[in-house]
Amino acid sequence: MSSDFGKNIRYTVFGQSHSEAIGIVIDGLPVGETVDPYEIRHFMSRRAPAGKDYATKRREDDDFQILSGVCNDKTCGAPLCAVILNKDVQSKSYEDIKDLPRPGHADYTAHVKYKGFADYRGGGHFSGRLTAPLCFAGGLVKGILEKRGIVIGAHILSLGKVQDKPFDPVQVSADDLKDPGRYPFPTSSIGVGNTMQAQIGLIAKKLDSLGGVIEAGVVGLPPGLGEPMFDGVENLLAKHLFGIPAVKGVEFGDGFAAASLLGSEHNDAFCLKDGVTQTKTNHAGGILGGITTGMPLILRVAVKPTPSIGKAQETVDLAAAAETTVTVGGRHDPCIVPRAVPVVESVIAMTLLDLLLAAKG
Repeated sequence: MSSDFGKNIRYTVFGQSHSEAIGIVIDGLPVGETVDPYEIRHFMSRRAPAGKDYATKRREDDDFQILSGVCNDKTCGAPLCAVILNKDVQSKSYEDIKDLPRPGHADYTAHVKYKGFADYRGGGHFSGRLTAPLCFAGGLVKGILEKRGIVIGAHILSLGKVQDKPFDPVQVSADDLKDPGRYPFPTSSIGVGNTMQAQIGLIAKKLDSLGGVIEAGVVGLPPGLGEPMFDGVENLLAKHLFGIPAVKGVEFGDGFAAASLLGSEHNDAFCLKDGVTQTKTNHAGGILGGITTGMPLILRVAVKPTPSIGKAQETVDLAAAAETTVTVGGRHDPCIVPRAVPVVESVIAMTLLDLLLAAKG
């Protein structure tokens, strides 16, 4: 499986939804960086389901154990390995449907690719459970980046038809990016967040699910990061963000909306501010030619509705080679978007630290 990424830092995710444990190995971290378990746990709690009415009833505390790579609370140069135990699994829910691929899931493709040996319990290695190790890495790496003046934050821009206020692509500040993560529900506006939560509740009662869009921003990036063509900042971020389960689209700056603009409307005019070259607008989202401009990096991620829903859906019985229906039981999020916000922040942080190390040679 291709469950790793990075060049100067290598991140490798392992485990399955219902295996004994999941985890991550991080090789190539800068030495001497502080590893603060409290800060990492606090960040990971934003993804964990416990205490969230809109999340799955599976209660995993996402506590972790660091097995290597740290000495006296500092990175020591050895590969850092962290494991997270799976404590609240109910595999029996999947026994009756192991031959019935759930629409929208990777059940069928995993069955074909791994010749019937893929772990079907809870989605196996394709499960959103595997985003917990990503958030471990994110909690660590975001702290490393902030010491270098780089701040990453995200919020739910839209959920169904409910819209939050977007980040200002030119004036967004570090506090603007951090604020949504301080709230129990990650929106810039508490009122909008309350409306979104009510919408999730209504959809859940109908045994259905909801998707949405996450907007992320980065401030403090120096200009000049990235390479032209195939190793551009957009290329790498998009590739890694698509590794998050349920992500179906990624756009930067104006994204698809740029296609309906004139060149004179979309181009960002250059100017000087305190002797530093900047742009007056930021339709490009802080990237030109795959290389950072020094302006805020702005991107959006589209997250599909949770595939596991309580309504009966058409499928095929792979063992009997017959058409049938499947009703998915077990415990599932009616909307995974809120819990995906820190995952998006994590993958952005992991990618950017790798790019920063590449720039330093």
